[in-house]
Amino acid sequence: MKISDGLHGFIWTSMNVNNCNTFLIDGPARVLIDPGHMRLFDHVKTGLRQVGLEPSDLDLIICTHAHPDHVEAIQWFSGTPALFALHERDWQLFQEMGGALGVSLDQESYTPDFFLEEGNLEIKDLKLEIVYTPGHSPGSISVYWPDKKALFVGDVIFKDGLGRTDLPGGNGATLKESIKKLAKLDVEYLLSGHGDVIAGADRVRKNFENVEAYWFRFI
Repeated sequence: MKISDGLHGFIWTSMNVNNCNTFLIDGPARVLIDPGHMRLFDHVKTGLRQVGLEPSDLDLIICTHAHPDHVEAIQWFSGTPALFALHERDWQLFQEMGGALGVSLDQESYTPDFFLEEGNLEIKDLKLEIVYTPGHSPGSISVYWPDKKALFVGDVIFKDGLGRTDLPGGNGATLKESIKKLAKLDVEYLLSGHGDVIAGADRVRKNFENVEAYWFRFI
C-alpha cells in the first residue's frame, strides 16, 4: 500500500501466520525495513514489483531488531548489492540465542555490513535518524524519516499496544522509557512491525497517550 509519496507498506494481515509488516522508503536511496520471514518473503517481492522494483534495486536493508519474524529474510539478499544493518546489541543477542529465537545460525547470511547507532544516518542524500529504543529486545532501534515525519518502530509500540518483554533480553522498564522517548518526536506516520499504520499527528499522539495510560501498568 502507498502510505505517502516515496513511502510504501507491505502490511501483513494474516491472523493465522506470524510475520511482520515491511516498509519501503523509495527516495534518494531505497531502504527496506524489516524483510520478515524467509518463507514468506514472496509477500514483499510482490509488493516491490507492484511499485516497479525488484529486490536487487534496494540499497539498504534495516532490521529494527533480530527476532526471526523481522530478520530471517535477510538471507534472501546474499549476493545482491543491498547492505544490511542492525544494532550491535541485537547482533550479539542473535549470536548468543539464535537457536532459542527460532532460527538456525548462519554467520555468513546474517552478518550485518555495519551496525546501527543512535544518531544521523545518510545514504545517497536520504537523511534518516536512528533512535535507540531497547526494551522489546536489547538492541531494538526505531528509524525516523524527518522529511515525511515517518517513524518506523518495529515492535516497540503498536496501535493500541506495545511490544512483548518476556522474550530474551526484554525489559519492561526500559521499554517504557523508549516509548516515552519516541513520543517526543514530531510524527505524522507511526509505522509498527505488526498491525495498522497510524496516520495523522493527532492520532499518533493519542496512541502514545493511550498506550502509556493503559498498558504501562502491565509491564
